[in-house]
Amino acid sequence: MAFTAFSTAPATTDAPRRRSRVALILLLPGILYLLLFFLVPLVSLVLTSLQAPAEFGDIGQYQSAFRWENYTAVVGQYGTQIVRSFVYALLATVFALLFSYPLAYFIGVTARPWPLLQKLMLVLVIAPFFISFLMRTLAWKQLLSDESPIVTGLKALSLLAPDAYVTGTPFAVVFGLTYNFIPFMTLPLYAALERLDLRYLEAGSDLYASPFTTFRTVTVPLSMPGIVAGVLLTFIPAAGDYVNASREFLGGTGTAMMGNVIESNFLVSLNYPAAASLSIILMAVILVLVTVYVKRSGTEDLL
Repeated sequence: MAFTAFSTAPATTDAPRRRSRVALILLLPGILYLLLFFLVPLVSLVLTSLQAPAEFGDIGQYQSAFRWENYTAVVGQYGTQIVRSFVYALLATVFALLFSYPLAYFIGVTARPWPLLQKLMLVLVIAPFFISFLMRTLAWKQLLSDESPIVTGLKALSLLAPDAYVTGTPFAVVFGLTYNFIPFMTLPLYAALERLDLRYLEAGSDLYASPFTTFRTVTVPLSMPGIVAGVLLTFIPAAGDYVNASREFLGGTGTAMMGNVIESNFLVSLNYPAAASLSIILMAVILVLVTVYVKRSGTEDLL
């Protein structure tokens, strides 16, 4: 018996090693992908943000340096656009949540007895993804133009001043952001509410809790992972969006966001260090806000 135990010991110790090697081999493509398409571009972006203009070069030519002044310069020059980006993104996220939660609740809870209705509603939520983001935004530019039936009807009803306009205003930009990112908010909420055990809601009513109290103390806490996921999926891309706020779509002269400034510096002014510095600031601020939000919401396991 002692000999048998001694002979099988190496096999038992080698098994975890083999499993770890297999796991490492399976993870290797993902690790290489992250290194090539995330870490390398991030390092390149940081190095670009610290570059200085070439001493005897033309416009758009820069040399390696350690110029931290690039960050203070862009903050001083584009502080308004930086603040505006996060304000617009926050408003769009709040409006998307207010619109998407009742919709997701109806699909995931109210419509459970009718599976066909659930599927139809999900198709309607996902349907905008079959149309280009640019085409959807351009369509709303036409619908909100001065000659559109919507605007002329509002003016006829005296809900808008005769000389008022919608496109090119902060309202149009926030509206466009909200509309385009509603599916990103609705789907995580639906996934959380669809798993909600209805017996908890019945227990709340059995304990003489009002519908609002049951919603506040039972439904919302149980759907918090979906709320957090939806907020992140909406706020992060909305803060960096440059389509809705551009003049060619729903924006105007006073609605430029960080994405528009980055695009202008990179493609028009050829000021690559400024564009890279703004990109780093955008990522850093989003990372801080997301970390604080997730910790305050009590869902640290999502990080």
